[in-house]
Amino acid sequence: MKDYFGYAGKVCVVTGAASGMGKATTEMLVDLGAEVYALDWVEVTVPGIKKYVHVNLGEKASIDAAFAQLPNEIDKFFGIAGVSGMKTDYITTVKINFISNKYMIEEYLTKRMKDGGAVAFIISSGGLRWEKPDNRRELQGVVEAKTYEDVVAELERRHLQTAPGPLGYVFSKRAMCYLVAWHVATFGQRKIRINAVLPGPTQSGMTDEFAAMKGGMDKLLESSGFAGRLATSAEMAAPIVFLNSDMASYISGELVCVDFGDNLRQVAGLIPDTFDFRLFG
Repeated sequence: MKDYFGYAGKVCVVTGAASGMGKATTEMLVDLGAEVYALDWVEVTVPGIKKYVHVNLGEKASIDAAFAQLPNEIDKFFGIAGVSGMKTDYITTVKINFISNKYMIEEYLTKRMKDGGAVAFIISSGGLRWEKPDNRRELQGVVEAKTYEDVVAELERRHLQTAPGPLGYVFSKRAMCYLVAWHVATFGQRKIRINAVLPGPTQSGMTDEFAAMKGGMDKLLESSGFAGRLATSAEMAAPIVFLNSDMASYISGELVCVDFGDNLRQVAGLIPDTFDFRLFG
């Protein structure tokens, strides 16, 4: 059978590979014959990976140490790691969910991605409505900041050190959506694609934390709309594997909302828009 996905022998880097969507993605890539470098805070035990690389995405030095162990040429990058903010403060949440990805893109991926390669992130439906003018203005300072330290300084300038972690979750996910849009041109000049998946409610190691954020598991299930259940991690891994594959060779700059149609109905005005709120105030 023809290899339509084109992963055989390709160097793939996956963050958050030890559990949930990252693990499911790693398993699929191994099955498709990819050479997978699996990054996470805890050891990745998926059989068949090329190498496990320890990393703390909340620390710049740890990211540098991790990339020192990765190949100089990367075919596909999957940024999947993240935290809910329920167990981390605002700044740490934003560092892990956003600043680390911005730093990896601008410090490493712009140099190491092979021409014709692909970059994709799993963000969140919590990132929806990032493009609204008020929200976009709040995001510009961090997305356009030049260095890792500049982003942190911008957040500290806003006196957000004591803000709750879950607010940092929403901010970081919207910032990630803007970041993908920002770097379409950066990568596009070398025919490198960049996309993202925005999952709806999904069963993962953070399910209990998201249920608490929603006000209970029943409320989390209600937010799944017509699906009537939480998605599995594999149901989010499959779209990101597709987006970085040869099957999606003309797709770039897409933020694919995978939520069983709930967002589309909100955008159409068929049901209340639960995402139409500002980042601050």
